[in-house]
Amino acid sequence: MPASSEERFIAEHFERLAADLPGAFGLRDDCAELLPAPGQAFIVKTDPIVEGLHFLSDDDPAAIAFKALAVNISDLAAKAARPFAYLLALGLPERPETAWMARFTEGLSEAQAAFGCTLAGGDTDRVPGPVTVAVTVFGECRAGTMVRRAGAVAGDQVYVTGRLGGAALGLALRLRTADGWPLSSDARSAALARYLRPEPTLGLRAALRAHATAAMDISDGLVKDLDRMCRQGCDGEVGANVDFASLPLFAGIRESLAAGHREALQLVSAGDDYEILATVPAAAAGAFEGLADRGGAPVTRIGEITAEPGVRVLDNSGQPIGLARAGFDHFER
Repeated sequence: MPASSEERFIAEHFERLAADLPGAFGLRDDCAELLPAPGQAFIVKTDPIVEGLHFLSDDDPAAIAFKALAVNISDLAAKAARPFAYLLALGLPERPETAWMARFTEGLSEAQAAFGCTLAGGDTDRVPGPVTVAVTVFGECRAGTMVRRAGAVAGDQVYVTGRLGGAALGLALRLRTADGWPLSSDARSAALARYLRPEPTLGLRAALRAHATAAMDISDGLVKDLDRMCRQGCDGEVGANVDFASLPLFAGIRESLAAGHREALQLVSAGDDYEILATVPAAAAGAFEGLADRGGAPVTRIGEITAEPGVRVLDNSGQPIGLARAGFDHFER
């Protein structure tokens, strides 16, 4: 009996992406066989992206594929785990154009090379709803050393990598809600790139393993994710004071705020940044910063964990800055 159209579809577009992983069997079996190295543990994450929610229908298919893998790799990076394999479940309302799939596969290939992982299997389905790209990524680290979200204690210093607000600004530009903002062409291009192709921070693993008491990636917004971390403190719920002036804001956000566009303030914690949030004992702060620099992942100290619950973003006089939206929530209306 000849191969089914789905089998031909998989062979044409995805088989070569699995070639470097022996346990994937060239995608010719129903399951993959993955074995951790002795003393290592698997760290597993799945985070789908959906058309109309995480990407737009006219986004470049290569960027969609790159983002689908990147947002999952970001979670592994925050756990100090090394990615090595992933599964892909692709839901499509109809068979895509050959050119669309070629770009999508090209984006996956780029992402694999950038993040050091290989396709191990998955599924393709025809679905009635929007395009859905569900990735499950596998990483590994020494057993018992995964940096968890829980663990922050009062007095810990709060750090972030990268710049905040860029992806939210890029989406605002795509939706034409920031057209009147006085942004340089470089800032516009960089913001769109941050939205379309997030770049996980892979160089922080050594610093996190050595010094972090807690870590997670910032996918739903700085304030919301920091609050999640604080509610799972090592000795019960803790809080945090964040110094707004210390926040490493994306250049376009700073330009917009300086020009009087106060609505840009809401983009600071709107989500989609995929940077790493970490807490570190004060005594280890210098060592943490040094290791981060050597790993090519410089960090910024933005505040301190407190015994008082709640996350407070403070201005130069110590007064809270009100954010109408602390972050993104799938079920919030």
